[in-house]
Amino acid sequence: MITVMGATGHTGRKIAERLLAAGASVRVLGRSAEKLRRFAECGVESLSGDAADRAFLTEAFRGSDAVYTLLPTDRAAPDYRAEQDRQGEAIAMAVRESGVSHVVALSSLGADVGSNMGIIDGLHAQELRLRTLAHASVLLLRPVSFFENFLEALPLLRSEGIICDSVGPDVAVQFVATEDIADVAAAALLHRGWQGTTVRELLGPRDLTYAEATRIIGASLGLAGVRYVQLPYSEMAAALVRVGMSESFASQYVQMTRAFNEGRVVSPGGRRAENTTPTRLEDFVATLARAYRSLEFA
Repeated sequence: MITVMGATGHTGRKIAERLLAAGASVRVLGRSAEKLRRFAECGVESLSGDAADRAFLTEAFRGSDAVYTLLPTDRAAPDYRAEQDRQGEAIAMAVRESGVSHVVALSSLGADVGSNMGIIDGLHAQELRLRTLAHASVLLLRPVSFFENFLEALPLLRSEGIICDSVGPDVAVQFVATEDIADVAAAALLHRGWQGTTVRELLGPRDLTYAEATRIIGASLGLAGVRYVQLPYSEMAAALVRVGMSESFASQYVQMTRAFNEGRVVSPGGRRAENTTPTRLEDFVATLARAYRSLEFA
């Protein structure tokens, strides 16, 4: 049995689908029973509950040969870091109490630093918790920014012809497709060929700046004159709050983008064949195009 947290999200859903296609026995977890229905209707054991509920997670993990874990993002949490810690402590205790032998955990590049990294600081803390699990072998996956994040930029792109964030336009970022993360995670969960704690970075096929990514997206959508606009940190935080995110999350987010701008979100060993993944933004833009077209009919 392999248990997958976040099975309705970008990575968990794809991981569960790959495991099922490989013939594995899978248990999927999520916050919403309704969103898990597509798995339940196919006969997959599906459990809904709070990712910070230690008792729920312990029972969900029990009997599993391996689990995929992550800290679900609650952008409306009044204290985002406290929510990360609440979830992280529950996950670590559930792994310990259930006796799971192998854990694949979603983390982030920069999680080795540990301070002044915004959202990534919570992942650093979770890595430390998981490293204390003497009985479990833990694979820490460290991707960076998902291509899927650009889906959230499409409404503004359609209305204003811009993509904006607080990362500098010429700052190199390691964008990665969640399809590639899922490939690595599913293979690890199936084969469990490691012992102890191991780190694997997933850095996409090449570094991209926001300016270059914006040009690629604009060209793929047939939009002339699309621009990337860097917002000051205060304006970016205010914009996030206006669309419903908590002040706490917004503050953590712009602290993270400051870390990008200051060159602190980096691979200690640099880009290598083993941390380079295949899917390019040019390969992903078809997904963006479908989503963009759907806005026209919304």
